Amino acid sequence: EAVRRARARAPRRFVIEVEVSTQAQVEAAVRAGAEALLLDNMTPAQLRAAARWVAGRAFLEASGGVTLANVREIAATGVNAISVGALTHSAPAIDLSLEVTPC
Repeated sequence: EAVRRARARAPRRFVIEVEVSTQAQVEAAVRAGAEALLLDNMTPAQLRAAARWVAGRAFLEASGGVTLANVREIAATGVNAISVGALTHSAPAIDLSLEVTPC
C-alpha cells in the first residue's frame, strides 16, 4: 500500500526504494512495484536468495553489517550496490568553529 501511495504522489522520474529485511518483504516490495530495495542486515545467503528471486526487476542495495572483512563476499551475492555506514557513523569527530568578521 505504501508503494502504491508513494507512486500516486511522486512523478514517474522518482525511484521508489523500500527497506526490507526478509525474503517475504523483498517479494512484497517487488510485486508492489518498488524499483529499488535496501536489503537491511541480511546475511550473504539471504542476499543471494533475494538477488536470484528479484532477477533484475529492481535495483538491490545491501546495507548493514558491512565490513572490510565481508565486503567481497557481499559483492559476490548479486546485489547492485553496497552501503557502508561505518564510513560516517564510526568516523571520529573534530571540534571545529568558524568565525566570520565583517570586512
